[in-house]
Amino acid sequence: MSQTNQEYDQIVSKCKRLFVQKTKDYGTAWRILRPTSLTDQILIKARRIRQIQENGVQKIGDTVNSELIGIVNYAVLALVQLSLPKDFPIELEVEKAVELFEAQVFVTKNLMLEKNHDYGEVWREMRVSSMVDLILMKLLRIKQIENNAGKTIVSEGLDANYQDIVNYAIFCLIKIENNQ
Repeated sequence: MSQTNQEYDQIVSKCKRLFVQKTKDYGTAWRILRPTSLTDQILIKARRIRQIQENGVQKIGDTVNSELIGIVNYAVLALVQLSLPKDFPIELEVEKAVELFEAQVFVTKNLMLEKNHDYGEVWREMRVSSMVDLILMKLLRIKQIENNAGKTIVSEGLDANYQDIVNYAIFCLIKIENNQ
């Protein structure tokens, strides 16, 4: 489990570094996006990864790794958006944005650790393509919950699905990096 802890933190560090760089470039313009828009951004990236996996060809330079980092970051941003009150300022200092990012990653990592304890790190035996499919399935679930105004009868809510997306994308990045 300590190996997973270390690998997870290394991937999160890469994702956070890009988040900080983009926040310095663009400010917190992402704060204007509704969770539904963030869901669609994640969907675009996950579908592109699946297309690359199925076709074996890509025509633009963004790598599968960079798309997975984008999925992590957009899903964390969706979690941030869900956690904030409607009247929370759009423009934030970089330090505040990073604090919000880190808080969601902390909760999401703890969920991963609990699930890894119960499931015995079975994700290490899974294919990256299967985890991408699970990300796509979670996105379809999120879209359905969003279409139902956030209401569920017996299912997990939006936050649990976004957290699973973050964790699956990080697992994909770990597996890809370990195979290179």
